[in-house]
Amino acid sequence: MKVKLKAALIAVVLSAGLVACTHLEASPGPTTPAAAVVVPSASATPSSDADKPSLKGHAVRDSFGNVDFYTTVDGDTLADVAASFKLSTAKLAEFNGIDPGTLLSVGTTLRLIPAPGPIPGAMGTATEDAKGIPTSYVIADDDTLDGISYRFGVSGEQLAEANKVPYVHEQGNTYFIRSGHLIQLQKKPVDSRSGAGATITNSFGQPVFYTTVDGDSFDSLGYHFRSTTEQLLMYNPSLSAGIPLPAGTKVRLIPGDLPIEGAKGTFTSDSGGIPLTYTTATGDTERQVAFRFSVVDLRAANRPLTGGAGAWYNVVDPPTGTFAPGQTISLALNKPINK
Repeated sequence: MKVKLKAALIAVVLSAGLVACTHLEASPGPTTPAAAVVVPSASATPSSDADKPSLKGHAVRDSFGNVDFYTTVDGDTLADVAASFKLSTAKLAEFNGIDPGTLLSVGTTLRLIPAPGPIPGAMGTATEDAKGIPTSYVIADDDTLDGISYRFGVSGEQLAEANKVPYVHEQGNTYFIRSGHLIQLQKKPVDSRSGAGATITNSFGQPVFYTTVDGDSFDSLGYHFRSTTEQLLMYNPSLSAGIPLPAGTKVRLIPGDLPIEGAKGTFTSDSGGIPLTYTTATGDTERQVAFRFSVVDLRAANRPLTGGAGAWYNVVDPPTGTFAPGQTISLALNKPINK
């Protein structure tokens, strides 16, 4: 199960020994400015998968299984290759700098993503591995998520996994798509045994604890639960990045015991460590309390007995969601506090 916070993207700031975790509001989907490059429709793709030609040549795949290069065998045509990989013949020809009517020789390696170099919407600098697979990228001014996804043949979901964040769609290009930001385009190999441990969730279905199995690592947990190694180390001060994770280690996946900026109050939990109630402190905000305890709908756990929707607790600054201090509120959907 992957962490999918409804309304947050997370940035962790370490300053003068003070940990401050802030998450920025994100839109439910990507915005596409006029200059954005949008992945083209596969006009040459047959109407069903059953109609596609079966290719037998060698494919070079990235860490997500996307095919970036294909080497032809006898009988392959440009149109067949294009159709098999959901491209138009013209687009495949463009990627390889050839004429759409070119007859393919056996052993021709075709590029299935745009040729190296900047394109509108993705003008930054990329690095590639020895096979030509793009591995990382530095975002440039006016880049867009659509442009980056198109240039490197990866989806937004795959970019989120590679960078261990909940998602990359946002409003205003302030978190993920920002000039100068180095992003990862691939994930590192992880042990096939990883990810099979037991996960404990809260009443909102969000992972709070995970018990490791043989093969688990900080990378495997990061990709699985969308948490960076730095975050996991902060949430679990007894762990060390330089030491393998032994099987049977109970790993906390949320800040929980770690007070953060905007959520510095105290809390109670059940016998399994799942947070139940929280007492607000000065400067606390709804969004930061929700992030600290992985609560996707704080208001639903604090429904008023009368008056319809909303929450009973006192917010002194509605635009920022700042709480009045000293209030005890519920963190559990199945144990709401009603007033």
